[in-house]
Amino acid sequence: MLRLRRFFAPVAVTTTLVVAAAGMVLHGGLAGTAAASTRAPLASSAGCGRAPGLASGNQTIQSGGQTRSYILRLPPNYDSNHPYRLIFGFHWNGGTANDVDSGGSDGYVWSYYGLRALSDAAGAGSIFVAPQGNGNGWADPNGQDITFVDDMLSLFEANLCIDTTEIFSSGFSYGAGMTYALACARPNVFRAVAVYSGGNLSGCSGGTQPVAYIGLHGEEDSTLPIASGRALRDTFVRNNGCTPQNPPEPAVGSYTHIVTAYSGCKPGYPVVWAAFDSGHTPAPVDGSTNGSGTGAQTWTKQVVWNFFAQFGSNSSPSASPTTSQSSSPSASASASPSSSPTGSAGRIVGTGSGRCVDVPNGSQTSGTQVQLYDCNGNTGQQWTYTSAGELRVYGNDCLDANGKGTTNGTKAIIWSCNGQSNQHWSLNANGTITGVQSGLCLDATGAATSNGTPLELWSCNGGSNQQWKLG
Repeated sequence: MLRLRRFFAPVAVTTTLVVAAAGMVLHGGLAGTAAASTRAPLASSAGCGRAPGLASGNQTIQSGGQTRSYILRLPPNYDSNHPYRLIFGFHWNGGTANDVDSGGSDGYVWSYYGLRALSDAAGAGSIFVAPQGNGNGWADPNGQDITFVDDMLSLFEANLCIDTTEIFSSGFSYGAGMTYALACARPNVFRAVAVYSGGNLSGCSGGTQPVAYIGLHGEEDSTLPIASGRALRDTFVRNNGCTPQNPPEPAVGSYTHIVTAYSGCKPGYPVVWAAFDSGHTPAPVDGSTNGSGTGAQTWTKQVVWNFFAQFGSNSSPSASPTTSQSSSPSASASASPSSSPTGSAGRIVGTGSGRCVDVPNGSQTSGTQVQLYDCNGNTGQQWTYTSAGELRVYGNDCLDANGKGTTNGTKAIIWSCNGQSNQHWSLNANGTITGVQSGLCLDATGAATSNGTPLELWSCNGGSNQQWKLG
């Protein structure tokens, strides 16, 4: 259970994530979910090609005549010749750098608001830093906290291998205010920011240039009312040239959330708004009505990770993002689907079998178990990966863990897309496809390779029957 002090009121109720912004296509790899970066391609820092001058753990730095502290977290198997994404995680009022780095009582799965585990699972490789605020806050008097970030960046770029086109910031509450202040003051430094339940608490020096922006806010937030989050968002709706709108937000008591990706934004500068029926929290939980939030279960981490990950240096520009709405988590499995993703579809081919993930006989009946079959180009073998993490076939059917199962042997079936977590999947750098809800791998039963082999979920074991090629 999350334990956030002072600026954290226990969460009330939320819903399942459904975002179907411009779809990521399984065709020769994953395309970005929004317009990708128009900035310079990968730019290596001065620390590339050198032994790292910094190590994971607690660190201090002199900044503005003060001794400031932060926690640094290098990726597993750090490679000094590989430029890494850099992600800041700012704590809330009364919180600490350790709270962000450790993930609190939820541990690693919620470290850096859940982004660290997702980065590791994707094999993406990211450097994370959790700064410590003076007085456990981010008042930024006379710009001292902005200067603190500047000084850390100078140190990191000199001593570590960083892709300077991929620097990001995230923060909750007071930390969200600090993240917003950085977007205002350092738009040419930060590629994108994630503002969880924020307000204009740390100032906004400048605030006229575009930065890719995702804001998340609870409608029942009594600490920083949602109007404050809307105001921050609208700064970057203007700066990013997006088409103004009043994005839909769920009705109070609906236990839902709605994620809107603005249209008309400048290429490379999307704005996304996630409004949820809950209170002051960075971790609303799908369908929870007990006033609690856990980093292990929240949908926000995947939404923010998808938003950040689209800006990889090798990603290609795609169409402007669209708007979509979530469905109620209390709805039946046949709930109305979310908006269809855009883009063409592609095959998912088993590494061990050379055969495709296939819906038998082109069936569109919910509950049909998928199988291996010779690749033939039929529509039952054409899958599209959306920014919500869905694997869609026929447009409105999703790959689904039968009965929301989380145990070995759970059938992999198709079902009408409903936004629930058993229909969300992670596509990992090692070739595995894992269920976001279960953590289990998509598996060809019994390591068989023949036509008709049913697919199921199973504990990941490195076998070729759990590895898939996209395209």
